[in-house]
Amino acid sequence: MDDCVFCKIASKSIDANLLHEDDLCVIFRDIHPKAPTHLLIVSKKHIPSISEMEEGDEKIVGHLINSAKNIAKKLSLTGYQLQFNVGKDGGQEIFHLHLHLMSNLSSQ
Repeated sequence: MDDCVFCKIASKSIDANLLHEDDLCVIFRDIHPKAPTHLLIVSKKHIPSISEMEEGDEKIVGHLINSAKNIAKKLSLTGYQLQFNVGKDGGQEIFHLHLHLMSNLSSQ
C-alpha cells in the first residue's frame, strides 16, 4: 500500500530505529508510548486487520507473537502485555496488522 506508514517502515522508505527485522516482521518503539516500554511488532505483509486475514495468514500472526516473546526476553522484560486492536471501534488507528507489546518495566 503506497500510503501505509507501516509498509513504508517495513520497506525502509521511512527511517525507523528497528530493534528487530526478519522476513515476516519488523519491531520498533511506538512513537506515542502508552507504557514505559511500548513496542510495535509489524507484519511485512500488508494485512489491514485481524478481521481481514486470509487463509495462511495465521502463520504471520503466530510469528508476531513469537517475535514479541523473543524481543521481551532480549530486553529482559519479565512481564508484559500483548494487544491486537481490531477495527476502528476496537481502537485500531493504523490499518496494517501489528501487535503492541507493552510493559510497565523500562527497557533500553
